[in-house]
Amino acid sequence: MDEVRPDKPSWRRRLREKLRPPVVVALRVSGVIKPLTGPGRGGVSHQALEPLIKTAFKTRGAVAVALYINSPGGSPVQSKLIVAAIRREAEKSGLPVFAFAEDVAASGGYMIALAADEIYADASSIVGSIGVISAGFGFHELIARHGVERRVHAAGESKSQLDPFRQENPDDVRRLEAILSDIHRDFIDMVKISRGERLKPAEDVYSGAFWTAHGARERGLIDGVGHADEVLRKRFGDAVRIKVIEARAPMFQRLLGTKAAGIAESPVDVGRMIAEAEAAALWSRYGL
Repeated sequence: MDEVRPDKPSWRRRLREKLRPPVVVALRVSGVIKPLTGPGRGGVSHQALEPLIKTAFKTRGAVAVALYINSPGGSPVQSKLIVAAIRREAEKSGLPVFAFAEDVAASGGYMIALAADEIYADASSIVGSIGVISAGFGFHELIARHGVERRVHAAGESKSQLDPFRQENPDDVRRLEAILSDIHRDFIDMVKISRGERLKPAEDVYSGAFWTAHGARERGLIDGVGHADEVLRKRFGDAVRIKVIEARAPMFQRLLGTKAAGIAESPVDVGRMIAEAEAAALWSRYGL
């Protein structure tokens, strides 16, 4: 039998690779991150993504999993649950994870990117925003002008804190700032653990600022500038097959629409309007 040189694959191996090319399963993470329930359409949630995450890591022939991220952020809890689910499956399977920022991977979107072993972005991608924000409205002057009286009865002195129909209470604000600070520290710890020695010293890394890919790379928040196809082909060869999976609405909803699916909508759904306005405000922070 002829000896096979270790640096040259046998004809059997070359044939096997040609017939069964390596597969990278790409999971699309697109939209505002929020719980599956509640007003507003679309978005990213742990409940919707978890079965897709499990499918991605169990795909036959998979050599890696890629995350295509296009998100301005949202719920920190949902983001952490998604990160935990990805890392859990990655450790069980031994598959490497790559993250690719599209238009935006900011705030919770960047947090999800931290689940990857390596992070890449387009030169014009917006990356970062490592901070926490709470936004709302104050209507107390508006209802006062219209002679509306706000009546609230509660047991517990802080039960009605941050009521948008009452004047802001400094004690409520201090409590909220403490909560935001705790969440921010948790986010910072995740960045430090995930990026490790790749992080570069910079005063503004955790300020909530964001950058294009080059600024993010200078700070060690990403590993390189590039698109999924070029990075994955360079890593796994030109024969690599990229299989994209993403959440889809049930078929009867896609064919017939939400009304035919039995979802009644009022002519003016205030909750949905507010949710969609908040989502638009998140995207608009990054010029989108």
